[in-house]
Amino acid sequence: MAEETKGEGFVIRDRRFSEEPETGAKEEPVSVKADEDKGQTDKTPSEPQEYPSVNFTNFVISLSTSALFHFGDFPEVEGEKAEKNLPAAKQTIDILDMLQKKTAGNLDANETSLIEGVIYELKMRYVKEKG
Repeated sequence: MAEETKGEGFVIRDRRFSEEPETGAKEEPVSVKADEDKGQTDKTPSEPQEYPSVNFTNFVISLSTSALFHFGDFPEVEGEKAEKNLPAAKQTIDILDMLQKKTAGNLDANETSLIEGVIYELKMRYVKEKG
């Protein structure tokens, strides 16, 4: 059973049972839009997105940026006023603190230094903002 229809307008293909040989070529990501009237799908190539690689350093930087957003350093929408949300900032700091404890002994020197520095700076900022 190489093809199953599930719901209206969606087709699920299970490659494990396909009789077509694998070519080894990567497929381009596509977005699938269901045509409600006909039950057919249109495939259009999705726009390429340039995201940074997923690694521990970028994850910690992302969380610290989130905390800075909650401190009101920049607005959600350009041109609007930035709003402070100290409980959300504290929660993000707590997440970083938990991450540090859970990864203790598994990080290299640079990663350890980064997370310690980020947590220290954000905690000092929180005390200042709370003050």
